[in-house]
Amino acid sequence: MGEYLHARGFTVLAIRLAGHGTTAEDLSRTDHEDWMDSVRDGYAILRGACDDIAVVGHSMGAIFALLLSVEAEVTCVVSLGAPLIIAQEQGIEHLPTRAASVGRYVPKARRKLENVPQGANNTYRRMPLVSVHEMMDVIAAARSELGKVCAPLLIVHGSRDHTADPKSAEELRAHVASADCETVILPDAGHLLPLDEGIRERVFERTADFLEKAVQGRRS
Repeated sequence: MGEYLHARGFTVLAIRLAGHGTTAEDLSRTDHEDWMDSVRDGYAILRGACDDIAVVGHSMGAIFALLLSVEAEVTCVVSLGAPLIIAQEQGIEHLPTRAASVGRYVPKARRKLENVPQGANNTYRRMPLVSVHEMMDVIAAARSELGKVCAPLLIVHGSRDHTADPKSAEELRAHVASADCETVILPDAGHLLPLDEGIRERVFERTADFLEKAVQGRRS
């Protein structure tokens, strides 16, 4: 997606959150404030170089994008598969207590993706349970702040998403204060909207079109 948006004329910064892209053990030593600080650092970099900043996030990245829009000036937000409601298939109700989760991991399997950028298939093979608790904490924080989200917002969700319940899109639309809010439900899409071949192309184009419209609207 970053390469596509760059080709459409946008300056792009892809943020690597603290504890990500290294080891599962590193992830277990970070919390959601560390992750949010990574987002803030990325925003600060762009703030020094760009007049307009749009925030695009997928999955938990969408949660952080929404939170950033509450505390910082952004031109618009694009939410791709935000997990405001975790799909029942994930069995989140069986998550042990935080204390019982320390030092424990669960396997994390994902099918191999075809024709994706190098590194897209290099994901952690196990997930620290304490990090799942941190994810749930930041989702709860985002839910409590939705009424403060007022930037133009594009919501994209797959109707076959078995990670973030598709009802998340309805929940998001119902509780934000954005006067300009568009919702796109892709009937043949799952959770990996920016990665799945045949889906991502539509997501990229719709995202770029929305960003262009938001920037033009701000400058007119």
